[in-house]
Amino acid sequence: MSITLAFLLAAQAAVPVQPAPDSAQSTPTDAAGQSRDSTRETGRLGTAQQGGGDIVVTARRRAETIQSVPIAISVIGGQAIADTGAYNVNRITQLQPTLQFYSTNPRNSAANIRGLGAPFGLTNDGIEQGVGIYVDQVYYSRIASATFDFTDTERIEILRGPQGTLYGKNTTAGAINIYTRKPSFTPEARIELTAGNLQFVQAKASVSGPLVDDRLAIRLSSSITRRNGTIENVRTGKDVNAQDNQSLRGQLYWHATGNLDLTLSGDYNHQDPDCCAQIFARVGKTQRPTARQYDALAAAFGYAPPSRDAFDRVTDLDTPLRARQELGGASLLAEWDLGAVSLTSVSAWRFWDWKPSNDRDFIGLPITTVSANPSQQEQVSQELRLSSNGRNTVDYVAGLFYFHQTIDTQGLQVQGPAASRYLLNPTSANASNPAVLNGLTSVNTIGFENTSAAGFGKLTWHVTDKLSFAPGVRVNYDKKTGSYVSVVTTGAGAVLNCSTAAQGASSVVRDQCGTLAPQVYTPDFDDWNVSGDATLAYDVAQDIHAYATYARSYKSGGINLSGLPLDGANNPILASATVKPETVNHYELGLKTQFLDRRVTLNLAGFWTEINDYQATVTNGQLGVLRGYLANAGKVRTRGFEFDSAFRPTSRFNVYANGAYTDAKYVRFVDAPCPPELSGGSAPTATSPAAPAGTGTVSPSNCNISGQRLPGISKWAFSYGAEYDLPARIGDLDGQVYLGYDGSYRSTFSSNPSPSAYTNIKGYALSNFRLGFRGEDRLNVFAWVRNAFGKDYYELLALQSGSTGLIVGQPGDPRTYGVTVSRSF
Repeated sequence: MSITLAFLLAAQAAVPVQPAPDSAQSTPTDAAGQSRDSTRETGRLGTAQQGGGDIVVTARRRAETIQSVPIAISVIGGQAIADTGAYNVNRITQLQPTLQFYSTNPRNSAANIRGLGAPFGLTNDGIEQGVGIYVDQVYYSRIASATFDFTDTERIEILRGPQGTLYGKNTTAGAINIYTRKPSFTPEARIELTAGNLQFVQAKASVSGPLVDDRLAIRLSSSITRRNGTIENVRTGKDVNAQDNQSLRGQLYWHATGNLDLTLSGDYNHQDPDCCAQIFARVGKTQRPTARQYDALAAAFGYAPPSRDAFDRVTDLDTPLRARQELGGASLLAEWDLGAVSLTSVSAWRFWDWKPSNDRDFIGLPITTVSANPSQQEQVSQELRLSSNGRNTVDYVAGLFYFHQTIDTQGLQVQGPAASRYLLNPTSANASNPAVLNGLTSVNTIGFENTSAAGFGKLTWHVTDKLSFAPGVRVNYDKKTGSYVSVVTTGAGAVLNCSTAAQGASSVVRDQCGTLAPQVYTPDFDDWNVSGDATLAYDVAQDIHAYATYARSYKSGGINLSGLPLDGANNPILASATVKPETVNHYELGLKTQFLDRRVTLNLAGFWTEINDYQATVTNGQLGVLRGYLANAGKVRTRGFEFDSAFRPTSRFNVYANGAYTDAKYVRFVDAPCPPELSGGSAPTATSPAAPAGTGTVSPSNCNISGQRLPGISKWAFSYGAEYDLPARIGDLDGQVYLGYDGSYRSTFSSNPSPSAYTNIKGYALSNFRLGFRGEDRLNVFAWVRNAFGKDYYELLALQSGSTGLIVGQPGDPRTYGVTVSRSF
């Protein structure tokens, strides 16, 4: 960051210094033209989500109205975030139908847009996410950062489709841009307090003002969130799946000269909840012998879960749960207005420290007593952008980006006294001997280093006043290196040797190696690629804008850092150590309209996206093994249409509705992991019960699921709501009494990479209400209820390993309610 600052200040010496602005007549602005003294609230909920033409966004790295941007984009303003309780990415999915977010814990999280972005249910540090998360223009490489609480947020932009020619890091599925409020030269303060059932308490506060008039301003923000868990662990008496979050953020804004602005930012976030439990949901029959399926195995131990109904919200997990993480960093944003062009520099350093504890057998038996992957990540990034100012015959943005990341992970898995009976074949003489697997321990030391560099740019040629053509290009280089060292020791402390000779000499060693086998490998990957896009936009009328886009994009290749399948001699199959890049071909048509004096906004988009070499979990029978690992899975296709709409019939009543139809499927995936119905056997089976006739064929090692749907995606998804207010007076305070409603619906979706009747999640609708008073002195008091009708639904379902047929689930939040009080000064 010091290099950037020195460069800009030195270059500035060659430009005449302009006098500081008179705060009464002019206000410093950032590169997007946003007033530093403006909170830029985007109005009430409907307006905040879709907006009239007056909502300014910076999706194309320049200030433009949302209606004029030829990109499928949704905006949620800071006021809407507060009103709806959408204080993290998971909550936002109820407002944005095309955004999906799944998380079993912060490390095992995925954000998808239109069903694309990250392999479902898979965490592998060696690949990248297709949905970019940016906070104040800084790229966050860890998806865990999406679990933090929004603090002092001005707006969130959700961009759909590839964005690589405008953004530092390549994003093939879309981007989530989070903008916080900036330091102000006018003193201001905000406070927000919330209390609710489940002992929910949330406090947010911010203060801003000048340190040196018209030169130096500061902003400090903080938030605290506490909530009891939604699931009772009857073994410990604790409630799990709780919330325990704290965050601090500080910004210094220096208006160094008349045309040079510098913003130094720092943040720290800490989370330490009792989390995250997946609990008994149901049992389904697999191809395993009946004696090795869940009900028989549980009966052999005399074990029964505390309930077979997940919505009783009880469990008896015997491993303590913890999802402790710390994340934070610092950045320097430099914005230099050179008249015809502006130069922007974004320098950043970030860290993430993850210390978990999980129960990965999901039940109260001591099968796997420890399963944890503590991880530490650091990243540095530098982005330089040069952009034209104003509107010209040809506008442009050009940039350079550098990114370097290191990750160190210390994996640990320990088997318990129930492991032998539960995991070994009953025909083994060791199945009744707890000592064979008890204490069997795998210590995995995993290292990862990732370097990425790119040059990118986009031109906008205004052919006429109404027609524009915008081509873009990106040249990208990625290099990834890793190290995976797994050392396995027995309960007696001896290092396990899984050579062919050692296994041949002892059935005990064979069973131990079949459970946890050591391996060592050092994968590496590097690649250049060139991608690009082109957009043709036409202003049909003042309030009707049409566009067509084609993009060819690449998601970087990667390396497997979760262990490799082993050959017959128990050596890792190195051919599976790397993963090829995804190749994306994307087509989109859009129409943005406003009518009835701009009281109605209706935006439409249709898209078709094909991905070759889709990165997914596979089971490759050609390798002679059954282990799943990360590889390329032929081809997938997603297509659909979306609409975003807002209607304000009167100044006191507004309505919004958003919807998406998404048809996403595997076009070709011939060596997929089998669904549970077809897992655990050794003989071919015709078709999967979840698959149409002629699909879902299986061999002893893999399944062909070509033609079946991608996981995590509902064909239909909607969000909708309204707010109505009336003038009111409470004591000496004038204001409005208002009633608001926000609802969402999504149809059935698959919660397994290979569709299964056991892991389909039925469609559901959620309803949230709020009733409050909004005073003219900027006081806002409202009561709220979320999931008002107490709908029982799953956020996701997962499988117990080993083809036992046990399906575990993560129930969504029950009905919650509370009161929020906020005030701005």
